[in-house]
Amino acid sequence: MKKKRIIRSIVIVLIFILLFAAALDTRLKTVTYELQSEKIQSPVRLAVVSDLHSCLYGDGQKNLADAIVRQNPDIVLYTGDIFDDNMPNENTIALLEALRGKYPAYYVTGNHEYWSYASEEMLRLLRQYGVKALQGEWDTVAVNGQKFAICGVDDPDVDRYTTPARPFREQLQAVGGAALPDDFTVLLSHRPELFAEYEKYAFDLVLSGHAHGGQWRIPGILNGLYAPEQGWVPKYAGGQYARGGITMIVSRGLAKESTRLPRIFNRPEVVIVELKGQ
Repeated sequence: MKKKRIIRSIVIVLIFILLFAAALDTRLKTVTYELQSEKIQSPVRLAVVSDLHSCLYGDGQKNLADAIVRQNPDIVLYTGDIFDDNMPNENTIALLEALRGKYPAYYVTGNHEYWSYASEEMLRLLRQYGVKALQGEWDTVAVNGQKFAICGVDDPDVDRYTTPARPFREQLQAVGGAALPDDFTVLLSHRPELFAEYEKYAFDLVLSGHAHGGQWRIPGILNGLYAPEQGWVPKYAGGQYARGGITMIVSRGLAKESTRLPRIFNRPEVVIVELKGQ
């Protein structure tokens, strides 16, 4: 009887250790979403990098860069908080250097770029590495013979921390004019909680971050515990959402050592979006 109790206790301890290790697992993973549209004739693969906060992923960001390269994306999209207001910029610069010239790349600001009071320097660095910042602007791109529009807006904190050429909502209205019913249109905007604002325009796909996956999760039960601006049990913590004919994909992001609390059952991720015809 005593032996059985000892074995049971050992099993319980081992289960606890395994659960603890799984909960705090911060190994990088890749999450793929497939989106079908009658507007797409040729497949397009998008890689979404969000909320890096200049965190470290191997020497020279090799782990993160290799994860992106393995997916063979057509375009890389940075959806804000690639830099941080407290962490130094070296790790972000290392990623930009590792991917320099490999793919067309677009970027929109997040709140932490403005909190740093160095957003102009960060934008200069992005231009230096061939990344185009979209600040109430759009580009029409062609990939595999498929044309579509990529739009982008600054984080709303642009209104508070700078004297912007155009405030956030004016930027959104401007790029909303590029969203035509017959052309597939992607919007890059850092904040997922503004989904109702994006719904007013004819975007097909919105790519966001910011929520960090709700930081703490319980798989299959709780998608996220808390997110900025959304509060407790956020509606848009991470994943794919549909509303008013628009799909929004929210990355859980890549922040690790920059956060005050550890990620729990919430591994950092690179998001891949595969656009396909119906």
